[in-house]
Amino acid sequence: MVVIDVLNDRDGRDYLLSKYGMRKVPVLAKGDEFAFGQMLDPFAKFAGLPMPGADRLSPEQLYKKYEMVFAAAQRYARQFPAERFRERVISHRERVIRTLCYHVFRIGESFLETWDGAEYSVKIADNEPPDEMQTGDDIARYGAAVWQRYETWWQGLDDRSLSRVLKTYYGDTVAHKLFERVTWHSAQHCRQLVAVLERMGIAADGPLTSEDLAGLPLPERLWE
Repeated sequence: MVVIDVLNDRDGRDYLLSKYGMRKVPVLAKGDEFAFGQMLDPFAKFAGLPMPGADRLSPEQLYKKYEMVFAAAQRYARQFPAERFRERVISHRERVIRTLCYHVFRIGESFLETWDGAEYSVKIADNEPPDEMQTGDDIARYGAAVWQRYETWWQGLDDRSLSRVLKTYYGDTVAHKLFERVTWHSAQHCRQLVAVLERMGIAADGPLTSEDLAGLPLPERLWE
């Protein structure tokens, strides 16, 4: 197996685009065939690996996890000093802290847009924060507003099994699967925000625990 680090290898990014027409990772490729890593079970199937415990969290369990993630991200956003809010999250990526805080909530908002008929496209959650969101408190308030929309959505659901099929850039996907994906995606970025706060010498306000995150298929490492 050959692993290409497209984050640091420019030739790797060019190869991914020229060979497969892909700009988004992770991708697992063999010959002319490939599978997106956005959903774990088809990725595992392509690799010939078992996928035990798929769908191990129900939509209701995911909803409760996501509520914790949203609340945590609001706390963390408010902790960043204003003068450091535009520092890079990590030195070799251009994304800044302000954008990452916003991204946590934008991921969730994108799911609601997809539920309402949009396609979960490659760049749907990669927006920069609007100009009016300049501080951590601004972005935390945005996160709170998105979660209010989630509460309305959940209370109005007729089918809480989330069996509806949604359109995504990696194919038609059952909503339950996409909801799992956005939940762990936001949770992973929360872990990163805690690490950045700690790097600044700031103790995170209520770090998410292993129990909080149990059942989410998170990467082992922070920056994968």
